[in-house]
Amino acid sequence: MKSLKTETPELSRRGFIKAGAAAGVAALLPGLFPGGAWAAGSDAPEKKEIRVGFIPLTDCASVVMAAVKKFDEKYGIKIIPSKEASWASVRDKLVSGELDAAHVLYGLVYGVHLGIGGPKKDMAVLMSINNNGQAISLSTQMKEKGAVDGASLKKVVAAGSPGSYTFAQTFPTGTHAMWLYYWLAANDIHPFQDVKAIVVPPPQMVANARVGNMHGFCVGEPWNQRAIIDGVGFTAVTTQDIWTDHPEKVLGTTSDWVAKHPNTARALTAAVLDASRWIDASDANRKETAAVIAARSYVNTDVDVIEGRILGQYDNGLGRKWADANAMKFFRDGAVTFPYLSDGMWFLTQHRRWGLLDRDVDYLAVAKAINRTDVYKQAAAAVGVAVPASEMRSATLIDGVVWDGSNPAAYAGGFKIKA
Repeated sequence: MKSLKTETPELSRRGFIKAGAAAGVAALLPGLFPGGAWAAGSDAPEKKEIRVGFIPLTDCASVVMAAVKKFDEKYGIKIIPSKEASWASVRDKLVSGELDAAHVLYGLVYGVHLGIGGPKKDMAVLMSINNNGQAISLSTQMKEKGAVDGASLKKVVAAGSPGSYTFAQTFPTGTHAMWLYYWLAANDIHPFQDVKAIVVPPPQMVANARVGNMHGFCVGEPWNQRAIIDGVGFTAVTTQDIWTDHPEKVLGTTSDWVAKHPNTARALTAAVLDASRWIDASDANRKETAAVIAARSYVNTDVDVIEGRILGQYDNGLGRKWADANAMKFFRDGAVTFPYLSDGMWFLTQHRRWGLLDRDVDYLAVAKAINRTDVYKQAAAAVGVAVPASEMRSATLIDGVVWDGSNPAAYAGGFKIKA
């Protein structure tokens, strides 16, 4: 399979926020204050305890480690991780205010903002949490039928009746739904006409596959690896093979919450950004992270189920083993964490492609409304992280189609297979 690359603008230390006065700059730099805390008075976080939802997945790591390693204390807050049962629960608790923020699917935030398939609420993305690290698994019975990759799956599906094979994703507007649909379509399989698509929460994916409720699924780690260990399935494709360095989870909240708690939003972003940098700093830190998040209060699985793939050590369950240079990334000198406008816009194009949006929208305007690059840049300045020179980036996906955000309506309408 050819290497797929995301073109990320060069990072520049000049990207730091310019304050109008020396006092403004000082307020952004926690190192200038005793104990590394934020300035007092008007710069202090409006809310000290922040309830942040998460789903039991490997990529919840930066939120959890920000609390466990006490990066939050540096910025005058206390993060309280809240384990949630499903993405629908995360959505509802964000909208109601029961959660202050969450580790959440990129596309879910955009869907809520536009009122697709649920409540409509103005939303905010504070930062990207990770790139890569998801996968599409096929059940062991599909291997017995001869389906081990996209091309062979196409033959098996074509030999059956429409809708006789079922594939699961985790949320209708979410990232896993979009990766699944994109990959199926790239292999000339229509995700709604040729097969059946259902929604299953991530922690329930393996159990549902075990009892035969679906023939394949797209989910985050460690559940693809868990399927291999349990003999339930194997990895047909990783999402980094669909789009190298793709956007995945974000630190999301509501627009109202940011407006009411601007200093808290900045502090929360800084704490998670600090944790992201720490995780990616060494394999030792990644191993420690795996050990922490494996606990019952977080992902609730064996450490080795998480550790291999978080270190980039892959086994597809069919005998192939490799070191993946594009495994889950949390920081990459700030390239991972910056909330690129083009990333958010891409999910909108796929929502339009599959009929979740019934018309084209002002893609760039929506992204600018949701992705709070202003808050991120302030937090990056506080943590000492460079920001990209551009808020857009480009990539070539698995089907050879280039995405750069320049003409989103044409991109969304240009696919051969669509709703």
